[in-house]
Amino acid sequence: MKKISYIYTGGTVGMVETASGYAPRKNYLRGVMERIPDLQKDGMPAWDIIEFDPLLDSSNMSAKEWNKIARVISESYDEYDGFVILHGTDTMAYTASALSFMLEGLAKPVVLTGSQIPIGRVRSDAQDNIVTSAIVAAEGRVPEVSLCFGGKLLRGNRSTKVSADDLLAFDSPNYPQLADIGVDIRYNSRVILPPGKKLNMTPLDENIPIAVLKIFPGLQFGIFDGIITKELKGLVLEGFGAGNVPQYDNTLMPMLKKAVDNGTVICVCTQCLRGSAMLGAYEVSSGLKAAGALSGNDMTAEAAVSKLYYLFSSKRSHSEIKALMEKDLRGEMTVKE
Repeated sequence: MKKISYIYTGGTVGMVETASGYAPRKNYLRGVMERIPDLQKDGMPAWDIIEFDPLLDSSNMSAKEWNKIARVISESYDEYDGFVILHGTDTMAYTASALSFMLEGLAKPVVLTGSQIPIGRVRSDAQDNIVTSAIVAAEGRVPEVSLCFGGKLLRGNRSTKVSADDLLAFDSPNYPQLADIGVDIRYNSRVILPPGKKLNMTPLDENIPIAVLKIFPGLQFGIFDGIITKELKGLVLEGFGAGNVPQYDNTLMPMLKKAVDNGTVICVCTQCLRGSAMLGAYEVSSGLKAAGALSGNDMTAEAAVSKLYYLFSSKRSHSEIKALMEKDLRGEMTVKE
């Protein structure tokens, strides 16, 4: 019999109603899952559940928790056929992206899931997501970090949350689904990564200063000058369209040039759900390229942030980090021929 591990970090899936709103309750979810008939049926994997303490709303997740999850997987890797991480939806795509970089050489499924409605409420989507994720983890056909939610199986570092209140909460706009989940689970084998040979877990430095700046019309860039210090390691710049930024004053480019001279790695992504940042395609982005910014291509902002954490934590040289930010490492970006 196959055996999987559930790693319960918190989130809506196991929350109960309190006087202060929905919040996780210790040992509650385990008891509910033990009463789910589908998890006990013949053909389903045996399972254990590891419950974090404290359980967190995913808004409170950070690199500290990413390290904790990766460490649990690494230390129990040989005991299980796959892993399911029960997680809040708000930052699930960040955690999925981070784990994809941290768990190099992965040869077993690591599946993130959760729910939009707590498991104890009527019409909850939790049970379907929990059961389906168990099947995906046990079958072993997707040996990478994935996100299973609302009838979709997505590459973790290509996923993003697209709705706060729909049950179809996630999508991967720039990459096909790894599987379509209907009456059957139909795996799309041509887009699934091959299994690795040996797991190597890279812990993240939890104190790396990284910033994200989303461009909007009329933004006064001077107010951000204070964050451009020699301590800032990475900056993800979310530009318009193909990575474009406004040129209505002469503040931004000198600020970015100062950041690059300080050793800050600047990665430009697009705010659009679909498409790529292509620096230099338009005049309004050519200055970014000249200043030394890098193109994030079609990476999500979640993938770009976690990739910066990973590369700086792996003790590579500055030149290596810059080169690797524009290279596909875990299927997080489309390689241009």
